[in-house]
Amino acid sequence: MTPALETRKLFKRFGGFVATNDVSLRVSQGARHALIGPNGAGKTTLINLLTGVYVPNSGQVLLAGEDITALSSHSRVGRGMSRTFQINQLFGDLTPLDSVMLAIAQRQGKGPSAWRPLWAEREIADEAAVLLERFRLINVMAIPTNLLPYGKQRLLEIALAIATRPKVLLLDEPAAGVPEEERHEVLGIVRELPGDVTVILIEHDMDLVFSFADRISVLAAGALFAEGTVSEISRDPHVKSIYLGEDA
Repeated sequence: MTPALETRKLFKRFGGFVATNDVSLRVSQGARHALIGPNGAGKTTLINLLTGVYVPNSGQVLLAGEDITALSSHSRVGRGMSRTFQINQLFGDLTPLDSVMLAIAQRQGKGPSAWRPLWAEREIADEAAVLLERFRLINVMAIPTNLLPYGKQRLLEIALAIATRPKVLLLDEPAAGVPEEERHEVLGIVRELPGDVTVILIEHDMDLVFSFADRISVLAAGALFAEGTVSEISRDPHVKSIYLGEDA
């Protein structure tokens, strides 16, 4: 079966620093694939290469078998790839309802200038309501985003990514910075993401990784260090001692 996402010898250098060193990765369709490793291992650089934020020095990125290496970030969203960020990329003055309706309108090609009349478009409003309910935002849908608890902001960012109807979703530390009392809600939503969406998760929380992933790739110094099932990675003595800690 054609992988949902594949990289072939992906290489990125910043001056004299090699950030991604010939990474070849295959992610199966519908997979829950985690990407782990210490700080500076190249995880976010790899995500930026996958989503078109960075251009590789060499290598390829393929989405469902199509070479998208030269495509812009916007074009990749149109092909079915979406992402979240370590730090929220949200419009603070818009409400969750406004934001989700705008994302749906953009997906339908209606453009950002058309969002105000969307209130009259029942199809968009109904889809937005379903997403807000699924992501437990319905009770705060009319509150400006910058006034929401941080956990709700993280949920909104995931909802906006899902509003693009991605085939592949990349989550860059979705629970980062979320207070402990809000984490269970965010982690629950991550675990409940639609099964037909291939998800690649960057995360330092090993409890989340082990409960979520069916396959794990470990990066070290920009290179692929180990790869396998949750059971294989959790038993790997090198991964355990160097990256997860002896008590993992």
